[in-house]
Amino acid sequence: MRAPTSVADNVETFRALHRNGCFLMPNAWDAGSARILSAQGFVALGTTSAGIAFARGAPDGAQAIGRSEMMDAIHHIASAVSIPVSADLEAGFGSEPGDVAETVAQAIQAGAVGGNIEDASGDSATGLLELARAMDRIRAARSADARFVLTARTDACLRSGRGALSTAIQRCQAYADAGADCVFVPGLTQAQDIARLVSEVQVPVTVVMGLSASTLTVADLRQAGARRISVGGSLARACLGLLRRASRQMLDEGRFDYAADQIPDAELCDFFTMDDHTARQRSGH
Repeated sequence: MRAPTSVADNVETFRALHRNGCFLMPNAWDAGSARILSAQGFVALGTTSAGIAFARGAPDGAQAIGRSEMMDAIHHIASAVSIPVSADLEAGFGSEPGDVAETVAQAIQAGAVGGNIEDASGDSATGLLELARAMDRIRAARSADARFVLTARTDACLRSGRGALSTAIQRCQAYADAGADCVFVPGLTQAQDIARLVSEVQVPVTVVMGLSASTLTVADLRQAGARRISVGGSLARACLGLLRRASRQMLDEGRFDYAADQIPDAELCDFFTMDDHTARQRSGH
């Protein structure tokens, strides 16, 4: 029997994934979605704060899910799989640098080997934290653990306006200087913008697909220099979209066509009796 993967092994695996090439890191919102994704052969998973919130009937981005509840969700996801898990830590669950450091410490206890801290702020006219303050928060997160794969997220490109990419580049450079291992810039939809970001930032770049329609492929993103591809909450939203479409079909047409795509009960029960290593091996991974 294969020995369980240690946290230290997963930390090193996750760090190594960022050194060369480009990898996909889809986002799970519970233990079941994490197990399904892991069994397909992905090498790492992220959590999605949006998906976790939606599963609890709460909105995304309003921190309607508190830190302890979020850590519980992260723990269930990380405990369900044998591959590295990076946690969506939103804005760090507190305004002070010490709050962010405590959040990272708790994420590590929950089983995450990495995580992202964002710079969005509802209290700022720009929608972003003042840069010096945002850098202090990244420094605090870095101080919590030297091995934790720290991703600094800037929402500069989600804010409309001229110079958004230049602002994102400036912030990414500053966050790298403050100790971030990786940067994450949602909102980039053009390969040339991603390539420019990669060329001007000294740490690996993460991009997210699924926020809106895009013709970019994994090959396009790899060629542009992205090291990590997330899908954010898009898989969770797609599943909820299926639920709504199926509901309307049942009510409006009296039809149950959605059932043709379900995984049979016996197959799921068999799958969930296996540990994650066994499930991956049976799937050829």
